[in-house]
Amino acid sequence: MAILVRLDEKLHERRMTLTELAARVDITVANLSILKTGKAKAIRFSTLEAICVVLDCQPGELLEFRREDQGDEAIAAEA
Repeated sequence: MAILVRLDEKLHERRMTLTELAARVDITVANLSILKTGKAKAIRFSTLEAICVVLDCQPGELLEFRREDQGDEAIAAEA
């Protein structure tokens, strides 16, 4: 997928669980899990805004665009 979701990293930085974030954002843990694993096809701006408010971050800290053709090269460079 070309859009990577960095929710795990931000939750770790904030020492917050997915369950706690779900309660504070008023979204189900199942839906947040779908987002976290990169299986979501879309996200509402209102949900993204609520997550950013709770995690005190910018959308760009949660989402990253990576070209499909750069996938393997970028992963190798991170390692």
